[in-house]
Amino acid sequence: MESLRARLLGRAPGDFAAQRRVATLGILLVTLVGGALRFWRLGYPDRLVFDETYYVKQAWSLVRYGHEREIKDGLEEPDALFTAGDPDVFGAQPDLVVHPPVGKWMIALGELVTGPESSFGWRLSSATIGTLSIAVLGVVAWLMWRNALLAISASTLLAVDGHHFASSRIGLLDLFLMWWVLVAFLFLLLDREQGRRRLAARWGPWWERTHAPGMPVPRSAWARARRWWGPSLGFRGWRLAAGVCLGLAVGTKWSGLYFLAVFGLVTVAWDLGARRAAGARDWLAGTVVRDGIPAFLLMVPTALVTYVASWAGWFATEGGWKRQWAVENPAASGSLGSLVPDPLRSLWAYHQEQWNFHIDLANEHAWSSNAWSWTVQWRPTLFYAEWPKRGEKGCEVADCVEYVASLGNVVLWWGGTLGLLVVLFLWLLGRDWRAGAALSGIAAGWLPWFLYQTRTVYSFYAVAFVPWLVLVVVTCLALVLGRESASRERRRWGAVAVISYLTLAAAFFAWYWPVHTAITIPREAWNLRMWFDFWT
Repeated sequence: MESLRARLLGRAPGDFAAQRRVATLGILLVTLVGGALRFWRLGYPDRLVFDETYYVKQAWSLVRYGHEREIKDGLEEPDALFTAGDPDVFGAQPDLVVHPPVGKWMIALGELVTGPESSFGWRLSSATIGTLSIAVLGVVAWLMWRNALLAISASTLLAVDGHHFASSRIGLLDLFLMWWVLVAFLFLLLDREQGRRRLAARWGPWWERTHAPGMPVPRSAWARARRWWGPSLGFRGWRLAAGVCLGLAVGTKWSGLYFLAVFGLVTVAWDLGARRAAGARDWLAGTVVRDGIPAFLLMVPTALVTYVASWAGWFATEGGWKRQWAVENPAASGSLGSLVPDPLRSLWAYHQEQWNFHIDLANEHAWSSNAWSWTVQWRPTLFYAEWPKRGEKGCEVADCVEYVASLGNVVLWWGGTLGLLVVLFLWLLGRDWRAGAALSGIAAGWLPWFLYQTRTVYSFYAVAFVPWLVLVVVTCLALVLGRESASRERRRWGAVAVISYLTLAAAFFAWYWPVHTAITIPREAWNLRMWFDFWT
């Protein structure tokens, strides 16, 4: 039993309790520091920047009306009016919006706290989620490695990444997508551990019960197959919770669907590895029947129901876009459509229009970038820029700059880009489940965008998979640190190397602090930070 448990769960380090205490304290400290940095001057710039002009106002429209409304016809400078304390900028007509409502409801929570005109308020949820995600990623890394230094490394790298930092200080949707898929991933890791504990606990008693001397050989092929599959692992509550989170991810942006598909395959692959390690004779069929089909039935319908429920405001009101479409376009009597309630038919028609928008979106934009360039930070997205002269905004030289860009920490991003090859090798040839876990978020969050070579896309979308890029780097740092069985001297120098890497990442973040926070700096100082023309 103990050897089976070790095979399925791995052996805890000898100083497990001490490691866990250090990891907990370290993750909390990094989270507090990262959170303080994210909340510092959160309200500046004190106006709507970049796509806040859409999502912040749409969020308040959801609060007021339950659905998004268009701006009043002929209204000049609605952004200025909104930020000046006059949020009544909406007309009576519904607005065609192309993203589901969950992310905007999350922005609205901050607006409800401070009022819609407060730039601090409409970024409050982003800063909160950005801070919490630092802690969650640390817990994820702890569950994967059971090593305090590696868990703290994961939290630290996310805390000092400029891309994640800038996204935590602006009212956009992609950070909320990242949050829901990250929490779902955490729940699936907890499910992996729970499932393996159950398998270790049930395998011996189940084997004795079904293979006891004198036990008749099952006559039917079905009964014999059941003996070869291994025991059932029972109800998987963590998978249900992950399904809810993935439904909320899709309810933030449709690209959450890719995470649902990839994570669903990954969690079943973990079960497959467990049954194989436990010695199930027909582990493939056992995984499909015992784990795969139940996982699909537990996660996918849950995500679907959660997604539809996220449109509650649109269902509860009558004035949303295409809300009355089914009434105006009744289904033919006796047709399949006539069996579907009118609100759902209207929502489907709405979704068809949203789909057409996304597929046909192809316009020139100065800050668009192809997906292939995201991990090397070829074209970070500019969120805000001002060019004050001497005497303006504290400028003491001839020309100054205020800047906010989604420029990632190149120590992380360039290191992660190189690390992808190492981690891919570990997964394919070394069968390292941690490497596969790190790659799963990259596969779900990055690779699908390569299908849209003519669509206008932006590098700030990459914040959705930055936690898994961190995990790719941490996988490489685990190699640098060395195995638990390595000599003390080897582990000591490995730890020095890991800490040196983290120090370099923190130094880079500190150097680029002004261009993430809109601090007024001389143009010469800005030029020193903009290493390449394509960063400007």
